[in-house]
Amino acid sequence: MTSPTPADAALICSARGCRAPAVWALRWNNPRLHDPDRRKTWLACAEHRESLGGFLDARGFLREVVPVAGSPTLEE
Repeated sequence: MTSPTPADAALICSARGCRAPAVWALRWNNPRLHDPDRRKTWLACAEHRESLGGFLDARGFLREVVPVAGSPTLEE
């Protein structure tokens, strides 16, 4: 039996301690560190979409929120 690849793994919420499936991709960048076109991605379940989005938005980092199914390739 082989180990699952990252593509096989379920996408889970980025909130600390949450193991729920992700349904939102919060695409962001820190303008002090990243080129304007660069996007990093946090994943969120329905419950944590507001809190994770609020954290990023309060810092001016949030660029867009899209459903996971329509999200471009995830970056680290």
